[in-house]
Amino acid sequence: MTTAHQRPFDGTPAAEIEIGADLVRGLLVAQHPDLAGLPITPVASGWDNAIFRLGDDLAVRLPRRQVAAKLVLHEQRWLPFLKDRLPLAIPAPVRVGVPWGDYPWPWSVTPWIDSETADLSPPDGEQGEVLAAFFEALHKPAPKDAPRNPYRGVPLAERVQMFEARAANLAAKTDLIDDRVRAIWTDALAAPNDAAPTWIHGDLHPRNVLVVDGRITAVIDWGDVAQGDRASDLSAIWMLLPGREARERAIAACPFVSAATWRRARGWAVLYGVMLLDAGLMDDPRMTAIAEATLARLIDGP
Repeated sequence: MTTAHQRPFDGTPAAEIEIGADLVRGLLVAQHPDLAGLPITPVASGWDNAIFRLGDDLAVRLPRRQVAAKLVLHEQRWLPFLKDRLPLAIPAPVRVGVPWGDYPWPWSVTPWIDSETADLSPPDGEQGEVLAAFFEALHKPAPKDAPRNPYRGVPLAERVQMFEARAANLAAKTDLIDDRVRAIWTDALAAPNDAAPTWIHGDLHPRNVLVVDGRITAVIDWGDVAQGDRASDLSAIWMLLPGREARERAIAACPFVSAATWRRARGWAVLYGVMLLDAGLMDDPRMTAIAEATLARLIDGP
């Protein structure tokens, strides 16, 4: 979910084009006819993309909004580059598609990764070390031509206006954005930016992390991949790990992360909590639950 591209206080954006199995079949017939005979099953329609399972082993990922089209291009360009560097599976495209007929945007065929999202199947406590290993592998210097994201991995000071607007909107709906949460946010804003930019996923909330039998196995939805402040991704510790001990173990397994970066990471977790809560209360109870859990974990610590 790329919430940053949505106006504050809106719910899930409407699709700008209707995407069904017939459209997917037509695209495959025209561009990848060897795959066109496989069964096509709708799986999900998120903020930015529609997902269809293709046979047993593949998926088709298609933008449902113009704003998402360039994000698919980022995935097509950079996920093959990152795939072999990471300890968790990622859906690097195995085929690419181009606009055709009435469908105006690029699209991808990716591996199908059979698992559940982390909000529905939380990871076990020892997965903190797994998450840390993923961070260590991903958070390396990016090539000069790697994308930058205007919303993710930027200095937190650039997100203050959005944070305050959403927090003000939430004040009439919930008391979750209390003095304890604001203290974490204020401390994060005061933390120095002491880390060089690295690769970041950019949208590492629990619906983009896959789990099998308590084990984190894959990370999906890489449209916001960019170079930026790793603190944006490190916030996932509070979004993903239910137990305080698991979070402590994850932090201990990241000796390459400075104390200031952890302060900024807590601020990013607050920011994501506010964003997801504001969006979730409109029309998405799963996002609401993620936000509520994240904010509670920040207060609980570490």
